[in-house]
Amino acid sequence: MHTPHPIPLMSRVDAVGQWLAPLGLRLLLAWEFFEAGREKLLGDNWFADLAGRFPFPFTLLGPDLNWALATWLELVGSLALLLGLGTRYAAFALWVLTIVAIHAVHWPAEWSSLADLWNGYAITDKGFGNYKLPLLYLAMLLPLILTGGGRLSLDALIGAGREPATPRSDRTIWGLALLALGLPLSVLLPWLGGALAIAGTLLVAIRFRHATAPAH
Repeated sequence: MHTPHPIPLMSRVDAVGQWLAPLGLRLLLAWEFFEAGREKLLGDNWFADLAGRFPFPFTLLGPDLNWALATWLELVGSLALLLGLGTRYAAFALWVLTIVAIHAVHWPAEWSSLADLWNGYAITDKGFGNYKLPLLYLAMLLPLILTGGGRLSLDALIGAGREPATPRSDRTIWGLALLALGLPLSVLLPWLGGALAIAGTLLVAIRFRHATAPAH
């Protein structure tokens, strides 16, 4: 009689993690962004005081439109994270919003070295910026962008009838991921974000070149 091999312990832990790990991130981030959106909805617009610190193309929109966009993106995005509906898209939109917020509000006005920049890794601004908290949000949003809302989400419920695909990465996916993450990041760190975006573009270009090359 054939005895099936036991499933390794860590694989069973991974199965639990697919339910609980994304849920914890979603709930915490949903509350934080909801609070920020609610404060904007009920408060006064102070974006005009930022004196053009928004990156392009948000500098073209004006403080009122930027305020409305930030308010409703935080409110709608927090609801999407709470429900796990369109999780990847909501998390990426909030990723971009957080980078814009860091650039406009939390980033040091001047810095010439990584040591200077490190002084801004703080909750309280003491003249060097205070990007610690939004940076933590970026780190928490990243797994939701890349892996989705988990098993306990509307995304999983909607896709329950589909055949699960075997996870597989290739040059195209790596390239698109690096490009999508690198472009917004270049607002804060042009050398790092630019390098990621260029690497992503090259990977996509190589894959496209191989796909269109004539067979010998």
